[in-house]
Amino acid sequence: MPEQLEFFPILSPCRGICQVDERGFCRGCMRSRDERFGWQTMSDTQKQEVLRLCRQRWLRKLRANKQDAPDEPQQPSLF
Repeated sequence: MPEQLEFFPILSPCRGICQVDERGFCRGCMRSRDERFGWQTMSDTQKQEVLRLCRQRWLRKLRANKQDAPDEPQQPSLF
């Protein structure tokens, strides 16, 4: 499949929070070690795939944290 031309460069998703979580993903951008170190040599198609994977990881993490949170109402009951 031919690569689509990009008018703007695909910027690194790095947020400057360079800490690894228990699964080996960066806490800031959710990239793996290989994805972080290989970013500069990736094609635009590969970068888009990494960004898609990062978004999936982030959403998965949010869902897991939501399940861990107690089911308390946002506003206390008045009664």
